[in-house]
Amino acid sequence: MKIKKEIVLPDPGQSFKLFTPRLKNYFFWHYHPEYELVYVEAINGIRHVGQNISSFMGSDLVLIGPNVPHLNFDYGLKTEYRQIVVQLKENFLGDAFKETPEFEAIQHLFEKAYLGLSFSGETKMEVVKKLKDMQDLSHFEQLLCLLEIFQIMATSDEVIRLNEQDTSIKLFLNDKIRMGSIYKYIHANYNETPDVNKVALSVHLSTAAFCRYFKKQTNMTFTDFVNQYRITQAKTLLLQEISVSEACYEVGFESLSYFNKLFKKITGENPSVFKKRYS
Repeated sequence: MKIKKEIVLPDPGQSFKLFTPRLKNYFFWHYHPEYELVYVEAINGIRHVGQNISSFMGSDLVLIGPNVPHLNFDYGLKTEYRQIVVQLKENFLGDAFKETPEFEAIQHLFEKAYLGLSFSGETKMEVVKKLKDMQDLSHFEQLLCLLEIFQIMATSDEVIRLNEQDTSIKLFLNDKIRMGSIYKYIHANYNETPDVNKVALSVHLSTAAFCRYFKKQTNMTFTDFVNQYRITQAKTLLLQEISVSEACYEVGFESLSYFNKLFKKITGENPSVFKKRYS
């Protein structure tokens, strides 16, 4: 469960890899020298790109730069989902991006991708339609379509940066602690009372050293991460035939008022409003 280097091998006759992975029961905390464009369609999920840990609703479209550690976007999903991934080398078209003026916007897009870029709105809708259509095209037509996708993203303002600084693998290579063990513990205990002392002991650190380590790796405190994980799970429950109070206690909160307050702080709306809006 340590961070792994993924070996990316494009299909024969192609300069990039287009595929639809399904890894929801596998913790794949990894990196690779290739750019990666990820689209995932699910009721609710968690994204972990570099130091950013956040949730998404309905779908997510993210461009990730080379050697930026990230978790598979379908990890732990309990509902149906669809995922499309494109992986390509930085020079998959040789020096075309640097030497062709028409590709200037795309070149700037790639230069910002090391931060992790999440797209929304009309941009996401347009790109997703093309990604779905790509799967039925010839290799040459897929390449042209991919360039159109990058141009759409490069000229969009419907984008947020997931990280504020470089989070490429050089910051993680010396990490001897297994983030996978921590995720596994939280996933198994989020609905009870995750004990920071126990998880620290499991990775052979003192509690104080573990708290510093976790904050450095995720830019969040252990408590904040557990609460966000709980709220993410609560969202999934609320979209089913479960009441707000049932979801509250199901994910481990003992106070309904505190659950309501925290839910609004994290999501921007009360759980009852959230449930009504998405039902």
